[in-house]
Amino acid sequence: MGMTMTEKILAAHAGVPKVRPGELVNCKVDLCMANDVTAALAIKEFRKIGINRVFDPERIVLVPSHYAPSKDIQAAAQVKVMRDFAKEMGIKHFFELGRGGIEHILVPEQGLAYLGMLYVGADSHTCTVGALGCFATGVGSTDMAAVWATGEIWLKVPETMKFVYTGKLQKWVMGKDLILATIGKITVSGALYRAMEFTGPVIHELPMSERFTMCNMVIEAGGKNGIMPVDEVTLAYLRRHAPHTEDKWLIVESDPDAQYHSVWEINCSELEPLVAFPHSPDNVHPVSEAASLNITVDQVFIGSCTNAKLEDLRIAARLLKGRKVHPDVRLIVIPATHRVYMQAMKEGLLEIFADAGAIIAEGTCGPCLGGYFGVLGPGERCLSTSNRNFIGRMGSPQSEAFLANPAVAAATAVLGRIAHPDELDGAPKVWSLKAFAETASLAS
Repeated sequence: MGMTMTEKILAAHAGVPKVRPGELVNCKVDLCMANDVTAALAIKEFRKIGINRVFDPERIVLVPSHYAPSKDIQAAAQVKVMRDFAKEMGIKHFFELGRGGIEHILVPEQGLAYLGMLYVGADSHTCTVGALGCFATGVGSTDMAAVWATGEIWLKVPETMKFVYTGKLQKWVMGKDLILATIGKITVSGALYRAMEFTGPVIHELPMSERFTMCNMVIEAGGKNGIMPVDEVTLAYLRRHAPHTEDKWLIVESDPDAQYHSVWEINCSELEPLVAFPHSPDNVHPVSEAASLNITVDQVFIGSCTNAKLEDLRIAARLLKGRKVHPDVRLIVIPATHRVYMQAMKEGLLEIFADAGAIIAEGTCGPCLGGYFGVLGPGERCLSTSNRNFIGRMGSPQSEAFLANPAVAAATAVLGRIAHPDELDGAPKVWSLKAFAETASLAS
């Protein structure tokens, strides 16, 4: 019996020829990460171990992201603990404000992730990086402290669910819609402690930006990790961002006789953009249905580790160019990292957002977790490109959050209600996800 991609990576890092689902293995860690919410507790637990050095200061990443810049004294104190720890331990990859951003986009952007690696982060959306054909998963702060001390972690080998995407992407459909459709089918508990392996002809046509979005949201189905097959798109991304890691690459593919928990086929020809209604990512509805209900919004948020990449901003800007945000709506745009922010500035995207009436920040999670910079009040409604919309996620328990892709978000910001992008006067008649996402020019 063969192995899946996830099983092969875990076996390699456990130093054994084969693993099986349910088996407990002790694995060597290639890279680990903590942020301003989780690092302080991990540091506290690390001190209890009684050692005065970390296993490898070059394989630890520390990122202020959730409340960055610090929103209050407590947040500032937590970042200071992390900053001081990085200096004490000689940790190379501490990303100070103005040089970093949201960790799940920052880590691959900075060339720290590579094929076949084992990467753990003290944040549930660490699974984003599995789009690069590696094992990436979130852990708690206590586990992170142990990793800092030993460079190893124990894991239970997950079963793997296989998702095959066929057909042809329809207009305005993005990776966000593929993963929302998937979660809608299996529910938010449908992949509990299982690997989600994404494959099929549609996956191979997706830019890396969309692959990151899909893997980002596997945790919304309870998944242990998400993983994508390695192809020329993956290799091109890594040659651009992480050529120095090539000698470490481990390229794996699932064996033809690998055993899966289940196999799902999703026909993308039948999909239109989707909207997840409150209060769950599996409460998905077609945008055409949502648009017919005249659901007005108070705020639109284009950002988060799910949809704040340069490609996402290009698509939103294409629809916002020459238009104004509805007078009853607040539009908040937060590019994921400083590098994304700077490139968006060079391409004129930030000017488009500002001219439209948006509020722009940089490299912070912001309103995604109801932290700050756009927290919702009682009775308010937001359409967001983020990944979670449970009760109180973005602020008041009496608020509502809807989830959608950046094109739907842009159209909604202009029309003041949840809208299909084609409802905008002069909306592009021809759609190419690759061209819209990867082309800097905004010429129609």
